[in-house]
Amino acid sequence: MSRRTCPPALVAILVAVRLASPVAPAAAADPPAPLAIYGDVVHTMAGPAIKDGVVVIVDGRIRQVAPAREAAVPPGARELRGKVVTPGLVDAHTVVGLTGYLNQEQDQDQLDRGDPLQPELRAIDSYNPRERLIEWIRGFGVTTIHTGHAPGALVSGQTMVAKTLGDSLDEAVVRPAAMIAVTLGDRARPADDADKKSPGTRSKAVAMLRAEFVKTLDYVRKQQLADADKRPARDLRREAFAEVLAGKLPLLVTADRATDIDAALRVAAEFKLRLVLDSAAEAYLVADRIKAAGVPVILHPSMRRAGMGETENLSFETAAKLRKAGIPVALQSGYEGYVPKTRVALFEAGIAAANGLEFEEALAAITIDAARIIGVDDRVGSLQPGRDGDVAVFDGDPFEYTTHCTAVVINGRVASSEPR
Repeated sequence: MSRRTCPPALVAILVAVRLASPVAPAAAADPPAPLAIYGDVVHTMAGPAIKDGVVVIVDGRIRQVAPAREAAVPPGARELRGKVVTPGLVDAHTVVGLTGYLNQEQDQDQLDRGDPLQPELRAIDSYNPRERLIEWIRGFGVTTIHTGHAPGALVSGQTMVAKTLGDSLDEAVVRPAAMIAVTLGDRARPADDADKKSPGTRSKAVAMLRAEFVKTLDYVRKQQLADADKRPARDLRREAFAEVLAGKLPLLVTADRATDIDAALRVAAEFKLRLVLDSAAEAYLVADRIKAAGVPVILHPSMRRAGMGETENLSFETAAKLRKAGIPVALQSGYEGYVPKTRVALFEAGIAAANGLEFEEALAAITIDAARIIGVDDRVGSLQPGRDGDVAVFDGDPFEYTTHCTAVVINGRVASSEPR
């Protein structure tokens, strides 16, 4: 069944059972005490920076952001102070929580190579909120992460959004299902000659992906048949892809070569998908087409290693070039295949700031712009009344190597107060 002959309403119809059931709310806890966080400069990311400002947090949410002389600070509020105050940082793509710091088989759940097509794999079923790598990145101001299955299979699974605080999934999760991760290019090819299921060429990879969407359209249509006996049995793979076709979940496509980026744009246009490009080392070569398609980019870590192959043309200046072209850009820590197993988004933004991005642009790439791209800017990424009480405090310019993150606040709770 072609997309052209498929009734437009069909794609909007979801199967009866949603891809990922909402996570049950955590048990009620005592509300955090009021906080007043003072900064010589407060970067709100919702307007101009405020000199000698204060962020007032009550019951876990921001109540006021204002010059200190104008603020109404609740009596008895705990005070934190720093030279620079920013929103809690947002890592736009990582695998932390699925990959572990031990770098041993038992704590490596970020990628399953048993099948090249596994959209039904849910990040929330592997996520470990107690993983020490989460604590590590939190110490540098990262309060929200978009994490999940890693690149390395044609469709590796679902991603999720979580806070970097909480001993249980219920406490940490923000969005249990955020995107479905796809890889185009060399990393989607067979790991060895015995792997006959994975695509051997770029054409085969795209064809396999298109075939899955066509099959899913037919599955959704049959699920609406009046005769229940003629409806197909539940299929978790089809249910996952149905969410993508209905526009409920974006497709997160990891692609570095310009040819693979173009292929992702074509598939998205054919099936009218919401697309987010990931890594995108050669995005600057096709920036006009990315801009025309209205597709955001979660760019590879600034310090990702270049080498022969798909990353040979990456550049420290790509973030600045894409931003100048009018393309929404976020930065990420990405995936490290060996210890220390994770980068830190703060440092990646610092390198981008040294290579063409203005300070506010680099900060936006790990705060408000990252939050918009992963769909949680109504809660995090900026300091505004009503937003989650997520704040990072620094003793200097956050992008200076000698600066320390002196305090991290998540949901109004002081998660870290040890300088790092």
